[in-house]
Formats: sequence, C-alpha cells, structure tokens
Amino acid sequence: MARIAVIGAGMGAMAAAARLAVAGHRVAVFERGATHGGALQRWERDGFAFDTGPGLLHLPAVYRDLFLKTGREPLERCVELSQVDPASRHVFADGTAVSLPNASRAGVLAALDEALGAGCGERWSALMGRAREAWDATRRPLLEEPLWQDWRVLGRDPYPAVRRRGLFGRGKGPTTATLAEVARRELADPRLTALLESHALAYGFDPRSAPASAVVLPYMEQTFGSWYPRGGMRALADALYERCLARKVEFGFGTAVTGIVEKDGRAAGVELADGRVSEAEFVVAGIDPVRLVELCGGREPWGADEVRPDLGPGDQATGRLTVCLALRGARPADAVHRTVVHAPDREAELAGVFGDGPGMRDPCERPTVTVLRPDDPASRPDTDHEAVTLTATVAPHGPVDWLDGEAVAADAERMTEIAEAAVPGLRERVLWREALPPTPETLVPGPALAGREGRFLRPGNRTRIPGLYAVGGWSHPGGGPAHAGMSGAIVAGLIVNGDDWHGST
Repeated sequence: MARIAVIGAGMGAMAAAARLAVAGHRVAVFERGATHGGALQRWERDGFAFDTGPGLLHLPAVYRDLFLKTGREPLERCVELSQVDPASRHVFADGTAVSLPNASRAGVLAALDEALGAGCGERWSALMGRAREAWDATRRPLLEEPLWQDWRVLGRDPYPAVRRRGLFGRGKGPTTATLAEVARRELADPRLTALLESHALAYGFDPRSAPASAVVLPYMEQTFGSWYPRGGMRALADALYERCLARKVEFGFGTAVTGIVEKDGRAAGVELADGRVSEAEFVVAGIDPVRLVELCGGREPWGADEVRPDLGPGDQATGRLTVCLALRGARPADAVHRTVVHAPDREAELAGVFGDGPGMRDPCERPTVTVLRPDDPASRPDTDHEAVTLTATVAPHGPVDWLDGEAVAADAERMTEIAEAAVPGLRERVLWREALPPTPETLVPGPALAGREGRFLRPGNRTRIPGLYAVGGWSHPGGGPAHAGMSGAIVAGLIVNGDDWHGST
C-alpha cells in the first residue's frame, strides 16, 4: 500500500483518488479552496440553483465505468441521469430554427432536411460519417491511453477528407486544414457552418485555427447523447466526492500546497502552507501547468521534447460569461432544455473572443448564447418559478476587463435580450439576475485534439520527475467532465501498473 498525495479536488483528481483508493492505496487530497468539484460548481440564491460550469454530461460511460470499478453501487444509484430530448434547439441568424433529437443520426438528418432544406441533413450526416473515422482513429490514444512518447504522430490530422500520408490516413503532404475550412468546403450552408463551429466555440476553440479533427466534438454528442443529472452537474461532483469518502480518501480543504518534495530524484510528498510536509510515494497534481511549475521550484516537469503548455493556439483558454436568471412563472411543459441562439455576425464574434490582432478582443455585441432551462425541481423554489442559465464564450480576463461591473451588467442585458429567441417574454419574467464573469480560476481548456502539429494536445500525465503525475483538464486528454474522468483512469493505471502501462484494453 502506497501513500499518495493528490493536489486539488477537481473531477480528474477525485477520479484518480477513488480508483487508487480501491486499489488499496492510502490517498490524501489537498484542496486550497473550500469545496470539491473543480469546474462543476453550483450557484444558489432564494431557492434557485444554477450550474456555473458544464451544464450537460456527454460520454456518461466514463463515469459508469468509474463508479462500477470503485464500489458496488453503479452510477445510476448515486445520480439520477436522464437523456435530454431534444438534445438541443438551434436558432440561426436568419430566424430559422431546428430541434435535434438525442443520439439519433437518422433523426438529426430528417430534422435538418425539414428545417433547413433538402440536402442539408445528408451533408451533415456525411460529415458525421467522416467524423466517426477520425473518432475511431484517435479514441484510444486521445482518451484511453497515456500520451504517446512519440506524440508528434498525433500532430497529423485524422480527418479523412484531408489527404496525407501517415499513421491515420493516405495521401500526400501534411494537412493544414482547419474546422472552418472543412465547414466551408463540405457544408456550404451558413447555418450548418454555424452548427458545426458552435461546438468548437463551446469548448473554447477558434474554428479558424482548430484542426479538422474537431469534427469529433459534435460527433461525440450526437452519438453518445446528452445527459442531465437531477440536481445539475454539481450532483455528479457530489456523488464522486461521496464515493471517495466511502473508499477512505482523506480530504483537506483550505489546505494549499506550496511545493513538491523530492527525495533521491523522485517525488516524495508535498509541502503545505502551514509548514507541514505530507510524505508520499506518489504525487498526483490536478492543477494547471503554470502552478505545477511553481510547485516544482520553477523547474518544468516535462522534458523539452514533450508536449508543453505554451504551444500556441490550442492553449488560448477562453472565458465563460454566465448569467443566472430567476424567473416568475412555471416552466412550460414543451420547453427545450438547451437552446443555442447563434450570433448574427460570426466573424465579429470570433474576433471578439480570440482576436484578429492587437486591440481586437472586444466583447461581441451579439454573441452566441446558450440557454439552459432544465426541468429539475432541485433548481427552483417551487413549480411557479423557473431557473434559467445563459452562457456565452468570451475572451478571458486580461484581454477584457471583467472586473468592470457596468460592462458586465450591459453584456448580461444583451444576453438576456438575445435569449428571448429561446424564451419568449423572458425579460418580463425576470425576478432577478446575477452575472458571473470569467475569472482565472474558471479557465479550463478544451479536450485534446489531433492535428495541427500537436498544438491542441495537452501535457502528458507522466512527468520526468518519477512519482509525479498530472491529472485533470490541463493535462492529457484535456478538459470537460468526461475527459477529466478519463485522465483519472489513466493516472491510476500508471501508478497501479507502472509507467510502461499502455492503457485499458
């Protein structure tokens, strides 16, 4: 039985902790904040409750596997999961709208043809067919296995429409295709382009620089479905925390780690802010790379020939502006759980979020707004009220001053106006509104993607310091609840089976 110190109580860190504890190790988690869950937080007021991180779960099999392998109670006994159907409704700039069924390729094809015109569904379906090829080629190396030592192989784009020679396909020459180029070449209709690119934008990717392989993002959602836990995504974090406690994982909240102890050339524990040292045979760091470098005394724990956290476009973490709306009046029975209201000027939005040059990252006047209105009694004080959450991907703090309260309030008002396309009469129903601007602590990168010379990969879970491992959204295989859960599985596999472990079968 080894002693293992885990830094941070995010989803990836807790996933690793639970798996390591059930394998017989003594695990202690040190979290400088007051609670667990990382990005899966909940904001509450006057009986209303709102998810302030991801609002839906994709790839639920990740957590089903985690709960199955860490205890006798399966996930569904700990969290009440339901499929969201329709999976989403999209309102486009020209006023057309389409509702897409959950996990039904044929249903999506028919819905797009009916709403957008004959041929649109077939073009989208063909794109998803090619996305499946990209998914099949990269699922194991990007989700189930530690990052390959020869990670540059993953710098080649697996999207089959891009012809090249290499591990993932045939053809000549390197690929430089972006998601935006795929949309322009293969979808033609601007509404389909908006549909495709909105998936990238939701994860913080600029479709103009994201690799063609980003087509796997809508593919994952369309294939494996969208799921909502009763009580919000925070309920999933709570269930994982309870599972860790049941497996005797120890938690210390308000306990900051100030350094990583090394002995005989390997990680040997952590230094705490109160001066204590917690000795350990292994250290698992569920924190961002910059902080991990600080804890290592300024020495980067990844080698010069490995994936680094400063590679460029893939590391431009964006922010999320969240607006919580407490509404008077009952939620209509036919209300859609998730509606995406697309920006009328896509180029202006992308320039505002990602920038086209110095001084260009100004908030977009009319951004793409996602409207979440779950049918969940846990989110509202009674049936005569409704809780609605609005989100928009925005530039992070720094390029934009999100401490300017008046500017944030103005943006929240514009988002509320935009959201009326999803909730008619919305502004007349508002009891109160709370805007939650992005902060450095809420920045999380998107999932790892193949292509673009590896710029959209994340630092590996193994480090060059023996006994030190990285877990969570800032490390392989990237951000998002499902990917964080997979990072926990990978790190646990490396510690239990050794650094030559190649992943699950």
